[in-house]
Amino acid sequence: MSAAASMRTRAPLMQARSVTRSYGGNIGCRDVSFTLYPGEVIGIVGESGSGKSTLLACLSGRLEPDSGVISYDMRGRGFVDIQTLSEPERRMLMRTDWGMVHQNPRDGLRMAVSAGGNVGERLMAVGARHYGDIRGEAQNWLAKVEIDLERIDDKPRTFSGGMQQRLQIARNLVTTPRLVFMDEPTGGLDVSVQARLLDLLRGLVRELGIAVIVVTHDLAVVRLLADRLMVMRRGEVVEHGLTDQVLDDPHHPYTQLLVSSVLQA
Repeated sequence: MSAAASMRTRAPLMQARSVTRSYGGNIGCRDVSFTLYPGEVIGIVGESGSGKSTLLACLSGRLEPDSGVISYDMRGRGFVDIQTLSEPERRMLMRTDWGMVHQNPRDGLRMAVSAGGNVGERLMAVGARHYGDIRGEAQNWLAKVEIDLERIDDKPRTFSGGMQQRLQIARNLVTTPRLVFMDEPTGGLDVSVQARLLDLLRGLVRELGIAVIVVTHDLAVVRLLADRLMVMRRGEVVEHGLTDQVLDDPHHPYTQLLVSSVLQA
């Protein structure tokens, strides 16, 4: 049995049904449906304006869809429509069971707090209180993401872009959330830094068994990370399937253009 097929023997983690969001007369995303399983990585690709960022914002509770339902398997509660959660419940979900890796690390880090403090805050959100334990776990995670332990008390603003992104990853994954949203996680980094970051992400996601929804315009990112791929154009999913199958044998003309690099991001 393939890894992807094995995932589908488990109960779903998140389900989206006919999710639609518009801005005035412009469609952000329209009638998007899919099921995400524990430990699975779904990639969402498309050129700028395709709707992928709007869909991610809806899935992560940052934007209300106009119609459709997004359900998540809440611990102890079963499947819950995330639109019915209160704002404090959504914030707590994002601080504990979910993670969010932004394209710009400054959106996901507290720049005036030390590197160790950024990781430690996430641990405190799930109940950690012992200073020594928190600092020790922060040290473990800085090592995991290849940040020199001597930088634990340095502020993120003194880090390079690649280091800031690795710190943001540590902050999000330290509590082993069940689902992490990633918005262009390698955007703005040079090629060599991107390669190291992707290798790091792939290893940590597989090791921890975390489910991921990753939005990107970079097909190399989804080929390396994603089990399944959704291709979006003008707010709609035009092709959906196993990543290698979609990229190696694209059926929709738009996907064929993406794969052949005719369209520019």
